[in-house]
Amino acid sequence: MAKSTEPSNAENLRPEATSSLARTPLFDLSLELKARMVPFSGWEMAVQYRGINTEHQAVRSRAGMFDISHMGKFGLRGKNLIEKLQTLVPSDLGRLQPGQAQYTVLLNAKGCILDDIIFYYQDPDPTTGEQRGVMIVNAATRARDKAWIGAHLELSGISFIDISKEKVLIAVQGPQATAHLQQFVKENLAAVKFFGHLEATVLGEPAFIARTGYTGEDGFEVMLDAIAGKELWRNLLAAGVVPCGLGARDTLRLEAAMCLYSQDIDDTTTPLEAGLGWVVHLDSKGYFIGRKVLEQQKATGVAKRLVGLEMEGRHIARHGYPVLSEGVVVGEITSGTLSPTLNKAIALAYVPTPLAAIGQQLEVEIRGKNYPGVVVKRPFYRSPKR
Repeated sequence: MAKSTEPSNAENLRPEATSSLARTPLFDLSLELKARMVPFSGWEMAVQYRGINTEHQAVRSRAGMFDISHMGKFGLRGKNLIEKLQTLVPSDLGRLQPGQAQYTVLLNAKGCILDDIIFYYQDPDPTTGEQRGVMIVNAATRARDKAWIGAHLELSGISFIDISKEKVLIAVQGPQATAHLQQFVKENLAAVKFFGHLEATVLGEPAFIARTGYTGEDGFEVMLDAIAGKELWRNLLAAGVVPCGLGARDTLRLEAAMCLYSQDIDDTTTPLEAGLGWVVHLDSKGYFIGRKVLEQQKATGVAKRLVGLEMEGRHIARHGYPVLSEGVVVGEITSGTLSPTLNKAIALAYVPTPLAAIGQQLEVEIRGKNYPGVVVKRPFYRSPKR
């Protein structure tokens, strides 16, 4: 489901006052596991349980689970739902069949990204024939997304429901995710294709399951009511699935070069600049907000591009660090970490397009000294299962 805005350098987070923070229905279960809790996007969330590297490697080699119940969850239905949503995103939602999903972005009039989302197109209502869908958005932008959709979507005949607070969302990720989750699901998960989804029965209760995630591994995201969600979490834990926090979620997504909203993409960057041109379908759809800007960029090229950098040695290029070419600052790091899988320092950065070619030598200023890095192909890591 849609990628949550996780901290780029989770180890740098510090506890703050938590009296006004929201808590997911699984909060107490995380406390039982002695998770380290931190404030994040208005929520008190687990940043780690057993340690970031341990959790990261569990997802890469076996299976891990994440409480991502803080994310925004919208339910939509209406006879012309797909047609009306088409104006809000650059992707052609008309390509979708029920049971399929599309990762895409909400754009402003400047063609820049208000949020990255996933829209799941469901089977029509058997009684009314209305089109139905689920939209998952980032936690930090939920309220803004809700207002934007309400202001720009022709809502006549469309039902829009915010189910963010009433549903639990658990991501089960890793090469053994299917085997572990299948024990508690009535339907055959092996039949669900990547970016497919279905309405299922989990522990005897109704649930929504999607074969999506934010780790670069195979896996599922399960949305269900709070009581059933708690029971599923306990059962997965007993089955050996490793609980994982925001820290491992961030290192996993960065190895897979998945963008983080508010750092790698935001309302000043376009999808073409961010390397998300594959979600822009100019040839197969008509008007959408921001189309003219993207048409112009497609025709003339972009001035800057998001690139992957591999640092020499173990010098970690973190968010906000300057990127230089021949001693001149030309860009800025958006996300960076020491990859637990590759044992290399990796980062994402925006640089001028002429400096974005694979193999381009650059430098990053780290605490007053410049260290070499090279532009490499993204993603940094690709799962054999994917």
